[in-house]
Amino acid sequence: MELGIIAVILIGFFLLIYFIPFGVYINALSSGVYVGIGQLLGMRLRQVPPSLIVNNLIKATKAGLSLSLSDLETHYLAKGNVNAVVNALISADKANINLNFKLAAAIDLAGRDVYTAVHDSVNPKVVDTPPVTAVAKDGIQLVVNSRVTLKADIHRLVGGAGVETILARIGEAIVSTIGSSESHKTVLENPDAISKQVLARGLDSNTAYTLLSIDIADIDVGENIGAKLAADQADADLQVARAKAEERRAMAVALEQEYIANIQKMKALLIEAEAQIPLAIADALKSGNLGYFDYLKMKNIQADTKMRESLVDSSQNEKDNSNS
Repeated sequence: MELGIIAVILIGFFLLIYFIPFGVYINALSSGVYVGIGQLLGMRLRQVPPSLIVNNLIKATKAGLSLSLSDLETHYLAKGNVNAVVNALISADKANINLNFKLAAAIDLAGRDVYTAVHDSVNPKVVDTPPVTAVAKDGIQLVVNSRVTLKADIHRLVGGAGVETILARIGEAIVSTIGSSESHKTVLENPDAISKQVLARGLDSNTAYTLLSIDIADIDVGENIGAKLAADQADADLQVARAKAEERRAMAVALEQEYIANIQKMKALLIEAEAQIPLAIADALKSGNLGYFDYLKMKNIQADTKMRESLVDSSQNEKDNSNS
């Protein structure tokens, strides 16, 4: 009976120690932070680690911040990073940056590293942009490497665009600036003109950062894109001309074939017609419409005509031979 009572007492003692962390309570009390026993018990029941909440409350109080236990617990239950928020608030207070708990918690819950944001507000970060390739009006390609200095804006972190957006805008502005230059030599002589024109565009609007400066680190001369495009255009024009010439040749061949076919058709019709002449003469002789002497006269005329044609052909050949 006594052993059972002792066991119950021990179990009750360990449960009491688990649900009411007296070590955390004593630590808070000794640090000048009052935390009630009921509050610690409520944290256990809500599955909130009391040591995490109380230690951060002690840290904030020692740093001169006024935070409540309820705010920290609520942020933890919202899946927030309590350590990062408290550290960011302490850093912001030391750097005289206006940052309250509500804004810090909102930045943290938005998925941004609030402590890094405070650090970047105090110490602006330098980002090397990817190489940007652009072509001036004279057709010469330039490859620009730039270095950007960014300062985080705490009040625009929630809903503001990130570094990637700023870098994309800078790349677009560099391409536009170089593309409007009459010569690549002008860009090489005055690289600071790119920085001035890019900064004047306000590329950091609606972003979480303030664009402090853009420094052109390096400009390399690339290919002669203008000459390459001209050569490609000339080659394309040549191909088009060849295609049109081939089209005209094909049309000429087709017309020639059609002409030859028409001639052959006409010859066939002529041969067919000539084949009808003897039949017509025979019918005329048979019917009495053509006399025998008329027929002989016609043959003599044909022979005479053939002789005259042969004489003309022979004389023409002799003239050609004498000219050659």
